[in-house]
Amino acid sequence: MRCTERHFLQNGIPARNFAGLMELYECTYIRLRNLVPELDNMPDHVVSRIDGVLDLHLRIVERCKFTTTLNLTYYFHDDDGSFPAPDMQVRMYHDAQVGEVISCGRRRGVRHAVYNRMFNTYTLSEKWRMNRFLQKWLGYCLMQGHRFIPGRITLPDGSVSVSSEISLLSVES
Repeated sequence: MRCTERHFLQNGIPARNFAGLMELYECTYIRLRNLVPELDNMPDHVVSRIDGVLDLHLRIVERCKFTTTLNLTYYFHDDDGSFPAPDMQVRMYHDAQVGEVISCGRRRGVRHAVYNRMFNTYTLSEKWRMNRFLQKWLGYCLMQGHRFIPGRITLPDGSVSVSSEISLLSVES
C-alpha cells in the first residue's frame, strides 16, 4: 500500500477512511505475527507470562488454509470469579496479510460481545475505532514483552515454564 500525507491525520494515525482502515488491518497482521511468530506450530491455548504484568491468553479458535481465527484476552479475578477482558476475537487473512477484529466482549461474566462483526453491520468509523483499539493494545502487549514463542509460553496447565530470553522482533509504533 502506498501511503501519502492525506492518508494520515497526525502523528502517524491512519485516517478514518477506507484506506486508513486497510492500513490498520495490515498493521494488526504485522503485530500479530510479531506476537505469535510461529503461529502454525502454536498449541491451541497458551499463556504469555511476564513478571509484573497481566498474563496474556491466546486461544486459537480456527485454523484454515488462508485464515486463522484467534482470541486474545486478559483474565481478571474478583470475589465472583474470573472474567475475560477485553476478550478480542481476531481473524487473520494470511493471503492478504491483514487482521481484523471479529468480536470484542467487555462485560463481566458470560461472554457477551459488545462488538460482533459477524452478526451486525457497522459503519466504517465503528470498524476503524475497534481495529484501532486492537492495534494499540497489540503494541502495548509487545512493549510489555509478551511473545508467544517456544520457551516463553505456558500451557494453561502450567506445563511449560517461561524463559527470560528476550525476543529480537521489533515493535512497530
